[in-house]
Amino acid sequence: MEPNHTQERQQAHALLDMLPDEKLNAVRNLLEVMVEPLSRSLALAPVEEEEITPETAAALDRARASLSRGEGIPHDEIRREFGLSN
Repeated sequence: MEPNHTQERQQAHALLDMLPDEKLNAVRNLLEVMVEPLSRSLALAPVEEEEITPETAAALDRARASLSRGEGIPHDEIRREFGLSN
């Protein structure tokens, strides 16, 4: 039996209508990503590939080691730093 796409769309719309405003933006962004192929986004803003220098590679290694030791910055602290805390 084939899925009823009309019914699925109606269910999706009903779920969207139930979402609180603070979650609606996240769902919209997800839908945009799902609808808009990545290749189109890349065509609009091509990514320049850079060679990783030995200095950058060493900095990345230090950062990864720091995270492995649990020395990362908590997400909430970063949000506060950028004025994004609720």
